[in-house]
Amino acid sequence: MRIQLELLGLSRLAAGAKEFALDLEEGTTFRDIVRMLGTRYPQMIGNVIQPDGETLQTPNIFNLNAKRMIKASQMDDSPSDGDRIILMSVSAGG
Repeated sequence: MRIQLELLGLSRLAAGAKEFALDLEEGTTFRDIVRMLGTRYPQMIGNVIQPDGETLQTPNIFNLNAKRMIKASQMDDSPSDGDRIILMSVSAGG
């Protein structure tokens, strides 16, 4: 399956890339995608990805198809062919 991955903020700066396609095997999870990003862009470890290499550093989060955020409890779920995932930082304030 093929997904589009868009990077925003610190992840974009660390990777030096805005957007790219990923060809994934069926059953690949969101956690697996974090691992792939950590391997491909080790400079993300410690600021976008936690040192364990498989967890996003708060406040970074995946947004799926501009419709919903992927919660920590959903990281072992899988995207579908054609999905668009945005890696973004969510901050609140006022």
